[in-house]
Amino acid sequence: MNTGGYPHLGSWGPRARIDCQAISHNLAWLRRRVASAGTQPVPRIWAVIKANAYGHGLAHAVAALQNADGLAVSDPHDAYHVRSLGWGGPLLLLSACGLEVDTLADPALGELHVVIDDEYQLALLEASRLTGRGLHVWLRYAGRLGSHGLRDPAYGRAYARLQSLQRAGILAQVGHLHHYASAEDPDALRQERSEFAALVGHHPGPCNTGNSAALCGAAPEALDDRTQWLRCGLLLFGASALPGVTGADLGLRPAMSLQAPLLAVRHIRAGQTVGYGESFRTQRDTYIGVVGVGYSHGIPRSLWQHGRLLAGHGGRPVPAAGRVAMDTLTVDLGPDAPEQPGDVMTLWGQTAGGAHLPVETVAAACSTIAAELLTSLTARVPLQADS
Repeated sequence: MNTGGYPHLGSWGPRARIDCQAISHNLAWLRRRVASAGTQPVPRIWAVIKANAYGHGLAHAVAALQNADGLAVSDPHDAYHVRSLGWGGPLLLLSACGLEVDTLADPALGELHVVIDDEYQLALLEASRLTGRGLHVWLRYAGRLGSHGLRDPAYGRAYARLQSLQRAGILAQVGHLHHYASAEDPDALRQERSEFAALVGHHPGPCNTGNSAALCGAAPEALDDRTQWLRCGLLLFGASALPGVTGADLGLRPAMSLQAPLLAVRHIRAGQTVGYGESFRTQRDTYIGVVGVGYSHGIPRSLWQHGRLLAGHGGRPVPAAGRVAMDTLTVDLGPDAPEQPGDVMTLWGQTAGGAHLPVETVAAACSTIAAELLTSLTARVPLQADS
């Protein structure tokens, strides 16, 4: 057994490998699912790439999502970045909160859609004098999420004011937007859809709905001729928003593999402790591996309690052992460990040998969700597109 020290400095840190072809595959999967509903015309798809494309990198996502009908981002900085990357299609700003009129009026942003959450933002539009800009507006229904948007009768009054702006030539289009609070629960989802349908039944205009759980669950998005756009984020990156279901179970291809080097292998006697707070005590003689990734890279400290990593090319599952530290974590390689310093350890995703550890499984071990793990990676983790 080689118990040597650290490999060269260039091998110290982790990396996230991004499979851009997987993102394109997942968009095609979603198109087939939406088309199978038989609605005419087939709704268009907003590819949601907020939070740096769910941690995958805006540049990688834009390259992979050229066949999307539109891209949706959270803030103006990302909107300008996406345009600089060459995206020429429709662009959706998911909230007008904090926006300035100059941003809404900027022709450099091309076909721009914006979500209106409250009456303050509506008043901003009314005072903006955006005649000729061709701005598209979506009024958000608060629904059960409650933190954003309006409910009737305030919703109806706001919608009437937006229609007046459309008639005056200030807006190109006005529509209805809803974001579900409990799309992973089929019963709650049906109720939310029914409530939204009852609301928009009193007002003309197109609808903009959906999220990953609603679009890939047992009760897929109910479509009608008013549903012109569907929004989707997480599933485009190959992860499931449904409890107990992985993206691979659905036919999606996970787009990220997070890997880090094995820095050292230490022999530990039975009864000895490992980690801060003497959190792990060995029950037998074993080898402990030190892995070059920690909470400063975005790994939850809770991973050590129930988490596993895949060791080496073949992806042998090994349990975490001891609390996650700032720059490292430790694993129990077992008494007959074949791994050597410099071997690659996979925290989620696919090994070179084809073994796979779903990010959803890792998230469950940390009592969180896949989206949080993916978006919590820090700038210390480089994103590398697979060739």
